[in-house]
Amino acid sequence: MDAALSRRGFLLLSACALSGITALGLSEALGADPSLVILDNAKGMVLADPSRCVGCQRCELACTEFNDGRAQPSLARVKIERAMNFGPEGPTGGAAMQGTWGNGLVMQGVCRQCPHPVPCEMACPQEAIQADPQTGARVVLADNCIGCRMCQRACPWGMIVFDEQRHKASKCFLCHGKPKCVEACPSGALRFVPWRDITREGRASGATLPALSADKAKTCVECHPTSPK
Repeated sequence: MDAALSRRGFLLLSACALSGITALGLSEALGADPSLVILDNAKGMVLADPSRCVGCQRCELACTEFNDGRAQPSLARVKIERAMNFGPEGPTGGAAMQGTWGNGLVMQGVCRQCPHPVPCEMACPQEAIQADPQTGARVVLADNCIGCRMCQRACPWGMIVFDEQRHKASKCFLCHGKPKCVEACPSGALRFVPWRDITREGRASGATLPALSADKAKTCVECHPTSPK
């Protein structure tokens, strides 16, 4: 009986709290003019299977033709390279995932659609990186991007691309839910699957740049409070 009453009380209290927040309004609950913080993760992601990749680079061409209107693999949000002579440090990110000295396997670098706090999104001083409404994946809004390349420096996987011609950054946003790289792959080496956190699988390929504005740093502390010493 006590357990039933406790459960009923908990549900009642939760409903009251939710109603209170709804009545107050999200902007008031977070404070006036809160900095943009995206907590939702992407709904899907592209997974790569190196054992199936034939190195044709059709994925890179499909990516840039869809996103940039030109065939330019250097701008592709998927990267094809061969794992060779990467040294004895063991598994890291990208092509070096194959261990000591590499093994000649063709590797695909794909955006891992990082969970919150997303490094590239948090590093952008213009809030130009936001969640795509269809996929939840972060997308660079070209009109807001000032070409500072802070997102590129912040990405631990080296998957932000920069268009020198347009002076704009870009990243994989899953082509609004229909990744063109997946559609173009002739061997099934790329798959579009439900999202999961794979950022702990292997080490990052480079150091991230801790570049947070004061407002965003404050929201991070509120979301992830540090333990008292």
